[in-house]
Amino acid sequence: MNLNTRLVLIMISLLVLAGVTLFTLNQFSQTALVHEIQESSREISKAVQLSIADLTSETETSRLSDYFEGARQKGINEINIINSEGEIIDSTNPEKIGKLKDLKKLEKGVRSAPRKAEGGTILSQKPYDVVVPVIVGDEHLGYVQVNMLLDNIQSIQHSNFIKRLAATGMVFTVGIAFSIYLSRRYTDPIHRLVQDFKKVSSGDLSVTIPVESTDEVGELAKGFNEMVEKLREREVLEKRLYEAEHLSKVGQLASGIAHEIRNPLNYISLAIDHLRSEVVEQCPERADEVTALADKIREEVRRANYMVINFMNYGRPLKLRKSEITYEQLLERTLSVLYERLAEQKVTVEKRIAADLPVLSLDPELMRNCITNFITNAAQAMSHGGIIVLGAELDQESGWVRLDFKDQGCGIAEEDLEKVFQPYFTTKDVGIGLGLAITERIVKAHGGEILVASSPGEGTTFTVRLPMEDAKG
Repeated sequence: MNLNTRLVLIMISLLVLAGVTLFTLNQFSQTALVHEIQESSREISKAVQLSIADLTSETETSRLSDYFEGARQKGINEINIINSEGEIIDSTNPEKIGKLKDLKKLEKGVRSAPRKAEGGTILSQKPYDVVVPVIVGDEHLGYVQVNMLLDNIQSIQHSNFIKRLAATGMVFTVGIAFSIYLSRRYTDPIHRLVQDFKKVSSGDLSVTIPVESTDEVGELAKGFNEMVEKLREREVLEKRLYEAEHLSKVGQLASGIAHEIRNPLNYISLAIDHLRSEVVEQCPERADEVTALADKIREEVRRANYMVINFMNYGRPLKLRKSEITYEQLLERTLSVLYERLAEQKVTVEKRIAADLPVLSLDPELMRNCITNFITNAAQAMSHGGIIVLGAELDQESGWVRLDFKDQGCGIAEEDLEKVFQPYFTTKDVGIGLGLAITERIVKAHGGEILVASSPGEGTTFTVRLPMEDAKG
C-alpha cells in the first residue's frame, strides 16, 4: 500500500469516526431531550389538573402548596388560578393573591415571559407562561396560568453542544496525533536516507539500507541499494582498469630497463669468473678465499638479475616451459644457492616429502622462483633463526599435489592476510612487494591455487595445490 492510499484512508477514517461519534451523541441528546419534554409536559398537565380542581372546588382547601414543593424541581416556577373577572384567587406566590390580571393581555397557549426571576437573577433562559382556560359546560370559570422554566432542556442542549464539541476536538486531536506519528515514521527513514546519501557521496560504499516496507520509502531504499551496488561494481571495474593500465606501464618500463640492467649484470658475472681464474692461478694459496668471495658476488648478481626478471614477468604474460622433474630435484636446485645464506640467518630446512609423490610436470625455473620466494620470506620472518618445514603429499581423492611451506616466524596480521598477494604490498623495509604477487601468478598459470594461514607470533603456512595433470605417476 503506497503512501497516498494510506493518507486517503486516514482522512476517510477520521471523517467516518467523527460522523459516527456526532451521530451517536446526537441520538443520545435527542433521547434525553424527548424525555425531558415528556417530563415537563406531565408536570404542566398535573399542575393544570390541580388548578382546575381547585378552581371548581367549592371548598377553600388548596393543594397547590403541597404540589409546588416537588414541581419546583421539575421547572415549574409559579402557578396562578385566575377567575373570570381577572382576579388571582389562588397562587403559589401568596403576594399575588387578590391582584387583578388584564384579561385582554392574557394570551392563551404558550408564550415567553420576558422578566426576571425571584431575587433579580437573570435566568439562563426566559421563562414561559402556559395559559389554559377553564370551561365547565357552557360556563367560563377562569384561567390557569403556569409559569415554567425550560432550564433542563437548555442544559441538555448545552451539554449536547459541549459533548459534540469535545468529541469533534478529540477526533481531530487523535487524527493530528496519528498524523504526527505517521509523519515521523515516514520522515525518519528519509532522514536516514539523507545521512546514507552523504556517506556514499563521501566515498563510503559499504552502506546498505534494510528494505522494511513496500511503499514509496521502501522503493526509495531499494533503489538506493541498487545504486550503491552499481557504484561498487563500477569501483571494482575502475580498480581493475587502473591495475591493467598500471601493469601495462610496468611492462613498458620493464622492457625498457631490462637490457640496461641485465647486460651490466651479465658482464659483472663474466668478469668475476675471469678475475677468479686469474687470482687463483697467480695466488694458489688464496684459492679458497677468492672462490668463496667470487661465489658470493655471483649470488648477489644472480639475486639482482632475479629481481629484474620478476619485475619483467609481472608486466607481461607468462610463458610456461614445462618439463618433468621430481620435487626432490626441484628443491635441491633451489636450496643449493640458499644454504649459505640460510646458515648465516640460523635457519634450517626440514623436508617432509611423501614417498608416493609423483613426478611433476611444470616449468622448473618459474617454480624455483616460487620456492625461493617462500623460503626467503620465511627466513626473513624468523629474525632469530628457526626451522622451515617443506612438506609435500598427494591427495588421491581430490587429485591435487599439495606443497606446504611452514615457518616459525612472527606471522601475518589478520587484516593483512587478504593483501599479501596484492602487487606492491609489503611490510618489509626492503623490497617492492612483487614476490608473492608473481608467485601467485605462476601457481595459477600452472592451474593451481595458493592458500595462506597465519597466526601472529606463531608462524605462517603457505600451501600450493597443483592439479594431477601437472603430475605424472
